[in-house]
Amino acid sequence: MNSEPGIAIRDVVVEHDGFQALEDVTFAVPSGTLMGVLGPNGAGKSTLFDAIAGVHPITSGQITLSGMGQRRGALAYVPQRDSINWSFPATALDVVMMGLSGRVAWYRGPSKHDREIARSCLERVRLWERRGALMTELSGGQRQRVFIARALAQDARIILLDEAFSGVDVAAQEGIVRVLQSLRDEGRIVLLATHDLTNLAERFDQVLCINRHVCACGPPEEAFTPEVLEELYGSHGVEFAQGNGLAAGGRQ
Repeated sequence: MNSEPGIAIRDVVVEHDGFQALEDVTFAVPSGTLMGVLGPNGAGKSTLFDAIAGVHPITSGQITLSGMGQRRGALAYVPQRDSINWSFPATALDVVMMGLSGRVAWYRGPSKHDREIARSCLERVRLWERRGALMTELSGGQRQRVFIARALAQDARIILLDEAFSGVDVAAQEGIVRVLQSLRDEGRIVLLATHDLTNLAERFDQVLCINRHVCACGPPEEAFTPEVLEELYGSHGVEFAQGNGLAAGGRQ
């Protein structure tokens, strides 16, 4: 991993109607990192992503995104699927072309080069053959891969995926992880919020454990102590750890 921080967050506080959704959150993510963001419902994972993406203003603190310059689309954000209007009749290719919207002039439409980019992005996630399928016709895992292809079309250096494994079977999850790991290897930063605690050491370089504040941040084998799991999930977290081979130091 590159030691240069691509995301630096310092003392960030976010409030919703007087309620502190995030309290003094501080952590950094180097370029070329695949990070899992974990915590219970209501822990502030989506709020954190909204703050990084600039969707929700922070109350205090500082968020620095390095190496992005002024390029439009350098950050891609895929929200939870419940917040997406699936009734819109868009094909997989339509969605990927949306990632090129900053460079495609409305009066001329996409060029041959633009279409080649879209094809390359869909081929990379192995969905070119489904390019004409409506998003409603795709499985949960295929939809997530389409959104990853859209992020590739944007040439995003930072990719935020909120609950990307929700409604996705284990085999499809592993396919998504392989694509994300390849993006990591290109020097991109990928943050993926998830409730799934299985195979963390194999999936992620680092994990951020959050419950409105940062409980731990680092390699999975260091971050997952019984104390951190109990802070996140109560006694059930410790029981899960014991039942899934997470030892005192977090090793699987």
